[in-house]
Amino acid sequence: DFSKAMSQAGTSQFQEVIRQELEYSMKVELDKILATAHTNELEHTKKDLEGFKKLFHRFLQEKGPSVDWGKIQRPPEDSIQPYEKIKARGLPDNIASVLNKLVVVKLNGGLGTSMGCKGPKSLIGVRNENTFLDLTVQQIEHLNKSYNTDVPLVLMNSFNTDDDTKKILQKYSHSRVKIYTFNQSRYPRINKETLLPIAKDVSYSGENTECWYPPGHGDIYASFYNSGLLDNLIGEGKEYIFVSNIDNLGATVDLYILNHLMNPPNGKRCEFVMEVTNKTRADVKGGTLTQYENKLRLVEIAQVPKAHVDEFKSVSKFKIFNTNNLWIALSAIKRLQEKNAIDMEIIVNPKTLDGGLNVIQLETAVGAAIKSFENSLGINVPRSRFLPVKTTSDLLLVMSNLYSLNAGSLTMSEKREFPTVPLVKLGSSFTKVQDYLRRFESIPDMLELDHLTVSGDVTFGKNVSLKGTVIIIANHGDRIDIPAGAVLENKIVSGNLRILDH
Repeated sequence: DFSKAMSQAGTSQFQEVIRQELEYSMKVELDKILATAHTNELEHTKKDLEGFKKLFHRFLQEKGPSVDWGKIQRPPEDSIQPYEKIKARGLPDNIASVLNKLVVVKLNGGLGTSMGCKGPKSLIGVRNENTFLDLTVQQIEHLNKSYNTDVPLVLMNSFNTDDDTKKILQKYSHSRVKIYTFNQSRYPRINKETLLPIAKDVSYSGENTECWYPPGHGDIYASFYNSGLLDNLIGEGKEYIFVSNIDNLGATVDLYILNHLMNPPNGKRCEFVMEVTNKTRADVKGGTLTQYENKLRLVEIAQVPKAHVDEFKSVSKFKIFNTNNLWIALSAIKRLQEKNAIDMEIIVNPKTLDGGLNVIQLETAVGAAIKSFENSLGINVPRSRFLPVKTTSDLLLVMSNLYSLNAGSLTMSEKREFPTVPLVKLGSSFTKVQDYLRRFESIPDMLELDHLTVSGDVTFGKNVSLKGTVIIIANHGDRIDIPAGAVLENKIVSGNLRILDH
């Protein structure tokens, strides 16, 4: 046993030496990169690289999934409240004064590449020519006009989206919404083998675009604080931010949740509220809220030991998942940021660059910080508050008559008899937005649709109606044109169906 203990001590000592060497090599490389910065970019590059250094240090310390599965417990009953209970409290007469304490923050760092678009995802048209950003501005403007309030919009951009977003903001200069932006950090991608940065200097254009990345939305706390905007908003009397992904069209300001935060029934304010919703089979990979060491904690699939992944995905054991709609107290962000006390698990995101080089990105997720805040709460909200548009299949749903648009907000049509969303799977011919748009002369009537699968070279004429389960499969080399006015109810269409004009 003594020799075993000695060899273990030797191993950990050896690992410690390697860790120190890696940290030293990283520091040398980062100093070289910093030395290439111009005076005007020196300050923020320094802050970015300092933040990255801390993250890299933690990455070297932590090994394997960061949760001890045995310690995971179901959250206590009162730690996740049903939305109905929050709504039942009603609204106070002075809802305007409550709204004036709110700031809406949208996570706007993503590009539209997964849908074949260049530039920020928020500038993709989703409904009647309106982009994600247009709808967001319309929603907040409607609030400000209805209640005579001053709720500002803050966009967290990344270096990928900042220029294009700022250009477009001029079009809202006459709208009744103050819009602010700040940038999330810019971190260097590291070579998977050497664990050193692949960037040689600070530039991020041309051939250097692949050397840098925005480090996930968990970066919001540090970059919001560093931008000075956090202090300015606190100075203006703002108390809470409502944070959500800009591509979640269900994430509108909810007055009942806001009232619950500002006027808590027990007199004790929550510093952090996470909206969760019930899992369906489509959401088995979503992060879930658990009780862990007497704190609410978000557990993501990447943190789960391999042996327990199936259990994690089970809809019966973990019934809810995180929508990434979060309500957070500004004063708490400031306090924790100044104490360096925001603890978020590191997500290691492997990527292969165009030239075949394997790199890793170290990221964090905004919701993972829930355990660092006092008096956190989950609220189980209706599914309608989670309407993300990640693919053209999602886009088809939000463009269709399943939803009606009012003041920037989408609501499920009253003509749909049941409130669930149809399952839509469009094949690879529809992946890019421009291909998708070319294949629909008009968006089909989908009010009575349960399930749609389309594969291969398929086009839809005007005024097509889809009901029940519809499966359309064009074999390789064949093409199927669904004729104008066709009604497909519980149909499988396959083979080669071409309708030609005479």
